[in-house]
Amino acid sequence: MVMPIGDDDSRLNITPIVTIGLIIANLIVFVIELSQGNLEGFFLRWSVVPIEYSQLTDFPPTHPGPVWTTLFSSMFMHAGFAHLFGNMLFLWIFGDNVEEAMGHMRFLVFYLVCGVGAAFAQIGLNIDSQIPSLGASGAIAGVLGAYILLFPRQRVRVLVGYALVHMPAVVVIGLWIVFQLISGIGQLAQVGETGGVAYGAHVGGFVAGLVLVRLFRDPQRRSPARVWRG
Repeated sequence: MVMPIGDDDSRLNITPIVTIGLIIANLIVFVIELSQGNLEGFFLRWSVVPIEYSQLTDFPPTHPGPVWTTLFSSMFMHAGFAHLFGNMLFLWIFGDNVEEAMGHMRFLVFYLVCGVGAAFAQIGLNIDSQIPSLGASGAIAGVLGAYILLFPRQRVRVLVGYALVHMPAVVVIGLWIVFQLISGIGQLAQVGETGGVAYGAHVGGFVAGLVLVRLFRDPQRRSPARVWRG
């Protein structure tokens, strides 16, 4: 088991209110999910269902508003406790540093745009799929893409089995994206339509983060690459 559990925030100069707010929003939506009598119907109503985008039709069970609103609602939903915990852990570890580099509002827009980009990547790979796609993973993958460019040498604390080791962010996130690429290729090779992890969304969100980070980074802030070495 290899799991990041934290990074060096000793030089963080802000309270990451957007990162904290996003985590709270995801927790609230998860509580709402747990209160549903028909969870499958809830997922179909508020998740991204690729075939609805290819046919521009909201199939039953429908939700109020246009089809595209699920691009946003889906990124606050999770399929279970493990799904939620993993995503929120990564957002907590990596989001605050990126939020400081961009500023609060820029970071919020960046996060949402990466989530939308991730959703379209998943739609493009499964254009006729009726399986709902949900989760914050794509948006958080965008945060990882930004982090690896802004803080490549930042030290990340990682559990390897029962041992705690420190690794450069470029290694930790590099291993993560290699796993996503390999798993995504394996998923594409499968015959038939199955549920599971939306690796296309992960890769799409990560690429969006890489591409958009320099656009959203606040030019008035000092380069974190020169400040935070870890």
